Amino acid sequence: MDTMGRHVIAELWECDIDKLNNMDYIERVFVNAALEAGAEVREVAFHKFAPQGVSGVVIISESHLTIHSFPEHGYASIDVYTCGDRIDPNVAADYIAHSLESKKSEVVELPRGMGEITLKPRQENVYSK
Repeated sequence: MDTMGRHVIAELWECDIDKLNNMDYIERVFVNAALEAGAEVREVAFHKFAPQGVSGVVIISESHLTIHSFPEHGYASIDVYTCGDRIDPNVAADYIAHSLESKKSEVVELPRGMGEITLKPRQENVYSK
């Protein structure tokens, strides 16, 4: 392992507005994304804002997945951070983007815990096929 962890930060645009405002749906998506990536889910906490928007976190043994949704803009910011080299955070991030029907995204993967940050090119979204 050449880093302590991998952190995927994704800007998801042109998402399904109803899905972005549905806390139960987002919670299911995030738990399923963690499981799809092979992570072990520990705790789940989500909050629905009035009049709109959802924020939440899925704590996994390997670290966490988070979201802040802005339905009025069709936008969600997500983070998927995994420690170790067993879990690929891109699998979870791609699952989330696909589930929210994001039509446009900007994604950065950062190595964590090994000094100076060097951006890595991201693999193609496996769920877009």
